[in-house]
Amino acid sequence: MIEILEKAAIHNGLVTAFAVVGLIILVSGQISRRLTFGRVHGSAIAIVIGLALAYWGGTQTGGHKGLADMSLFGGIGLMGGAMLRDFAIVATAFEVQATEARKAGLIGVVSLLLGTVLPFIVGAAIAWSFGYSDAVSMTTIGAGAVTYIVGPVTGAAIGASPDVMALSIATGLVKAIIVMVGTPIAARFLALKTPRSAMVFGGLAGTVSGVSAGLAATDRKLVPYGALVATFHTGLGCLMGPSVLFFATKALVG
Repeated sequence: MIEILEKAAIHNGLVTAFAVVGLIILVSGQISRRLTFGRVHGSAIAIVIGLALAYWGGTQTGGHKGLADMSLFGGIGLMGGAMLRDFAIVATAFEVQATEARKAGLIGVVSLLLGTVLPFIVGAAIAWSFGYSDAVSMTTIGAGAVTYIVGPVTGAAIGASPDVMALSIATGLVKAIIVMVGTPIAARFLALKTPRSAMVFGGLAGTVSGVSAGLAATDRKLVPYGALVATFHTGLGCLMGPSVLFFATKALVG
């Protein structure tokens, strides 16, 4: 029976990949609700589990694609490849309603730009301080500081190594967890009491999962306003990362 299931999983790799990811998301959601009481979003926990499994898969096979190097989980390589990744980004962009975007106003635009550029500068500076002095690595890790999606997308576009892209994901993940946990603590200091303040915070913080979880633990009524502006970070970062930010970094470091 086990051999039949294993053979079916190998011959239907993409279906197996979706099943594995679905199981991870289910487990992550339970961990988020039962162990962290919603303070750490399930998506952040899922990413940690995914990175751990990728590391384990690489050590077991000696390969460079994580679990995808194992024949049983070969479909994960297709699922996580450029085709479905780009499709997911485009699908997310199509969900944005222009009428809703206008509600953020000028202050939303300014906070969005600051929330994209400032984390990038911090991330690139940290990358440089740890010895990643080439423009590609600095840009990829800096983009990861914007969101953990922007990092690998930018890295794939400018030719970064898998190790550097993994670091960019980890950078974005750390940022998301800090925002999740730190928002309720700093809410009074940041005066997160109105929809307008939530929009500014969402624009500056950037990470949708972090902002949503953090505001939910602070005041659930503010979640839609913070998430509204934060949603645009992925699209804006994916546009600016491989273009403006990369060329600016290359001009500085050569």
